[in-house]
Order: sequence, then structure tokens, then C-alpha cells
Amino acid sequence: MTHPDWIHVQGLRLWAHVGVLELERAQGQWFELEFWLAGDLAEAARSDRLAASFDYALAITALQCQARQVCCLTIEHYSELVLDCLETLYGLIPLRLDLAKCQAPVPGFGGRVAVRRQRRWREAGLPC
Repeated sequence: MTHPDWIHVQGLRLWAHVGVLELERAQGQWFELEFWLAGDLAEAARSDRLAASFDYALAITALQCQARQVCCLTIEHYSELVLDCLETLYGLIPLRLDLAKCQAPVPGFGGRVAVRRQRRWREAGLPC
């Protein structure tokens, strides 16, 4: 089944205690999350009913709460927790996320490191 529509949330900044270094887990650091929720949004577009769409405010609030409690080693594991949270809210829909560590503690490196994860995205025929 193909879902041509999705909700796309960008720029969600989250403070979490994630990192291989003990200092990263102890002090915490900023992450930036971008995620997509795929589904048929035609009914919401026609009816203007929030119940026919994905209430993204629920996800933002839940992910902010989750971030305050997270303590793990890898961004990969953190991304798994984010996907689990989104599934709890919206069910088994196609999901995609980009989760970036805003300042990786690598000497001489000022960029960002991110993971892209997805569930049921390709199976739904959505673009990579």
C-alpha cells in the first residue's frame, strides 16, 4: 500500500544524555530531530478534522519528555527509542527520522553526526 502523504516535523531540538563518553551522558547535549509520519491525509484535507490526521503536537511533547529521561551510549539506540515512541502514539505506520548530535566530541570536527532510520518506509513505496 502506498501512502503519498506525510507530516514532516523539522528542527525539534532535544536535550538528552547520550554518548559513548561518560561526560556526554553525565552532562547531556543537544540533538536535533526531524521526522516523517506517512499516511493518507486526504480526509483531513477535505474535512479539516484533526482526528483524520496525525496530531504532531502529541509527538513533540512526548519526545521532549522522553529526551529528559534518556541515558544511553549510542545515537542509534536513541533513534530506536524515538521510533518506539512514535509507534506508541500513531501505531504501525511508515516512519522515518533523522537524529543529529549537534556537536560530536571529535577533536577538530565542528560538524554534526546523524543517523537516518525508518520503519515500514520502503515497504510502503515511499521515496528514499
